Amino acid sequence: MAKRSLAVIVLAAGQGTRMRSSLPKVLHEVAGKAMVRHVLDAAADLKPQRSVVVLGRGMERVASAVAPAAIAIQDPPQGTGDAVRAAMGALKGFAGDVLVLYGDTPLLTPDSLKRMLAARRGKSDPAVVVAGFTPADPAAYGRLLLDKRGSLQRIVEFKEANAEERQVRFCNAGLMVLDGARLPKLLKQLSNDNAKGEYYLTDLVHLARVAGWDCRAVEADAIDVMGVNNRVELAEAEAHLQNRLRRAAMENGVTLVAPETVFLRSDTKLGRDVVIEPHVVFGPHVRVADNVVIRAFSHIEGASIASGATIGPYARLRPGADIASDAHIGNFVEIKNASIEAGAKVNHLTYIGDARVGAKANIGAGTITCNYDGFNKSHTDIGKGAFIGSNSSLVAPVKIGDGAIVAAGSVIVRDVPADALGLGRGQQVEKPGFAARFRSQKQKQKQKQKKK
Repeated sequence: MAKRSLAVIVLAAGQGTRMRSSLPKVLHEVAGKAMVRHVLDAAADLKPQRSVVVLGRGMERVASAVAPAAIAIQDPPQGTGDAVRAAMGALKGFAGDVLVLYGDTPLLTPDSLKRMLAARRGKSDPAVVVAGFTPADPAAYGRLLLDKRGSLQRIVEFKEANAEERQVRFCNAGLMVLDGARLPKLLKQLSNDNAKGEYYLTDLVHLARVAGWDCRAVEADAIDVMGVNNRVELAEAEAHLQNRLRRAAMENGVTLVAPETVFLRSDTKLGRDVVIEPHVVFGPHVRVADNVVIRAFSHIEGASIASGATIGPYARLRPGADIASDAHIGNFVEIKNASIEAGAKVNHLTYIGDARVGAKANIGAGTITCNYDGFNKSHTDIGKGAFIGSNSSLVAPVKIGDGAIVAAGSVIVRDVPADALGLGRGQQVEKPGFAARFRSQKQKQKQKQKKK
């Protein structure tokens, strides 16, 4: 067949009451991304000409999350067939293929959708193509009944299936590709003459067969078409997607020492020859270049890490952390909205926030950039080659010049010029013999208490 245009309809009007949440079900995240966005992103790989998301009344949060897709409102909800009818206004004049998806299936892959689309564009020119799967336990899923030629005869719901039909293990996943030219006619014939009084999309198969049109079923991986209805299934989907992300990372040249303990986000970008030790968690918007080592128990979000850097163990990189090549961020170090330039070392027990640490500077243990006065955030600038002694507090706004030294234990409230020594601590006083007299006094007091 000639190349055809594609439209995507995503059904997302359900309230998701089994999630027990004030957050709409399709906005619950898997690997840091809302489920409905996973669906739209998978479909985007097919380059659809139009995308429509069907919502219920009052679902503005979902509408914002799916932008720039068009929105259709189903009010009141009257089944899946009614939801597709609600979307037809946004598809006026469209006669290409229409892919119908669900907003709570976050594990969909472009490959699964492409197989469905290929079947729709096959020689038999089917009016309806349905995605099926073979679960380990068919349970109460609807069954897909095929004839000897492989055409889909009908979809039978479990409650209506006879004993022989219930033995069929090929089940309905709900996803469909429909011929947009024939879809309006089929939708007009839908009836709600059933126990629930709803319009079922699955009835399109029967209507198409009555019209003499072919219907087909394409088998998808059971994980790909997994729907999420509650928190247990949300956790299962997270586990499946984490395994995919870990495998993809390793196949692209990343070493995961203990893969099952590393948690990635959908947008995590990792270079080659990156080594990630156990129990590392990635938040959103992380970019890691080649040859980086991330040691155990580190937490990284909103950060960029350049080639050759070493992070951790027990490091926390917060949004705006920009770690340059060959820099070292050590154990129990927190970096926030700060650039650590090439070769600089922040090795332990330190907080660097709203700051710049110059190339090859060395930050001693216990250093704090005091960036917040309760009202405003201020900046600390540490020059290249500077040395900040342990247990120093740099009270922003303040600048430490290139090559300057800040003595250990200092509180620095004024700029330190380049190559100067900054010293800001109380004068040390010694009292000879005090310790011996103190101990003797305390021992005499204890003896008196015992006599009493």
